[in-house]
Amino acid sequence: MGQANGRKSIFITGAASGMGLETARLFAGKGWFVGGYDVNEAGLKALESEIGAENCIVSRLDVTDKKAFDATVADFGKATGGKMDILFNNAGIGAGGLFEQMAFEDNLRVVQVNFIGVLNGIHAALPLLKATENALCFTTSSSSATYGMPGIAVYSATKHAVKGLTEALSIEFRLIGVRAADVLPGLIDTPILPEGAAANAPKEGMFRAIPPVEVAKVVWEAYGSDKLHWYVPPELVELDKAAGNTPELVREQLASTGPIAALIKVMEENKKA
Repeated sequence: MGQANGRKSIFITGAASGMGLETARLFAGKGWFVGGYDVNEAGLKALESEIGAENCIVSRLDVTDKKAFDATVADFGKATGGKMDILFNNAGIGAGGLFEQMAFEDNLRVVQVNFIGVLNGIHAALPLLKATENALCFTTSSSSATYGMPGIAVYSATKHAVKGLTEALSIEFRLIGVRAADVLPGLIDTPILPEGAAANAPKEGMFRAIPPVEVAKVVWEAYGSDKLHWYVPPELVELDKAAGNTPELVREQLASTGPIAALIKVMEENKKA
């Protein structure tokens, strides 16, 4: 297990792949001490080998287990002198399908990981964040937090919850000297996507496939900024504005055009089969 030895530090959940992995790589390359956590132990070992055991601390973490989260944060604090410059609550899972067809247990698991896991992380890390000047509580929301997305309804709801929580905490945490912000990624080419989704995505526009390193770059930029919501790609902010101003129009557009409509059509056909 490495030691920060005065270096800035970042605690990353979902660090074994995708956006979390790219963020760990980027920050390690910039001289930060990285805490990498995931349920994918093989991926964590690969991360440790890549960036060097002296530059990180990695361990298995199920973010839905509050006691385990508390213990993991405590171990991280021992390696960093009780500091945490960034908490990157990134772990998340997806489960797609029409609501009426999905197992209720699958929907509950999405809620447990994507929202309860975020609550667990913020609560556990807050003492370290408070002890660190200019600390940032950063969370992965989603473009599906701009407007409720059909086919991933519960996933979308959890990301709306994350976005709302971030907005509230960005005000509350001013009292304790901690910043809060989030990233709203669009279609990011990570293992959470269904097979073939990235390859079949539009080649341009807000729902084009984006490499996960672009989210890592945003985490880095956010540390030096007071910006609240970060959109990847940036055009997604227009969908957020439209959803707030003309939700009925957005509803009809999502139902009748583009990749969302195509997804619903496939689901309807599968239902008939």
